[in-house]
Amino acid sequence: MAAYRLEVQNNSSGFTNFCMYQSVPDTNLGVQVETLAWFVELAYPTTTVTFDWTVDYSFCWSETGPLSPGVTFTASQVWAADPMNPVQQAVQFLRSNGAYTFERLAADPTRHAGDLYVEQGGDVPLRAASVGIGMSGTGTHAVQAQPNLHLVFTPHPRYWIVAGEFEHGEVLDVAELSNALEIDYYGAQTSQRLTYTMNNIFEPVQ
Repeated sequence: MAAYRLEVQNNSSGFTNFCMYQSVPDTNLGVQVETLAWFVELAYPTTTVTFDWTVDYSFCWSETGPLSPGVTFTASQVWAADPMNPVQQAVQFLRSNGAYTFERLAADPTRHAGDLYVEQGGDVPLRAASVGIGMSGTGTHAVQAQPNLHLVFTPHPRYWIVAGEFEHGEVLDVAELSNALEIDYYGAQTSQRLTYTMNNIFEPVQ
């Protein structure tokens, strides 16, 4: 699996919180997909922080209550997922004996390669938990869990960096992130370097 790196040097005048997040994947049914603070690192001026990840997907859930910006999604269960592998492409999310859990679903030839599937059981209550997908072992996106809802995620990772006040797993209001920068990796490129300037913007290091 591909491994990526982003190095960010804080050349601003203050202690800064850097957050990476991903663009929303395609989904079915028009469900509201929330973006999570994927990685968060703190940095004093002149400090360089490094983000490393691999493109390995996962299913995850959290007992969040109502899901909205500012809520923290702390995964209680993380299972490997692979949109190109039929035996790791789908799970059922259910509540049994008073507790939530995943169950692996058997391969199904009607599923499309490139998609990840979450079947939610009829015993899943409204506005109590959230379920979603992650990458490199931590959540990237989540939706409010609800009974009998069939979810299909089609991931197409696009990576962003932003500075501000964030916590790992926090639901982000992406529309309010004014200084976010998309990080592009071209061809065989897997590493990028940025500086966060005195003007509080990100610039590439040549």
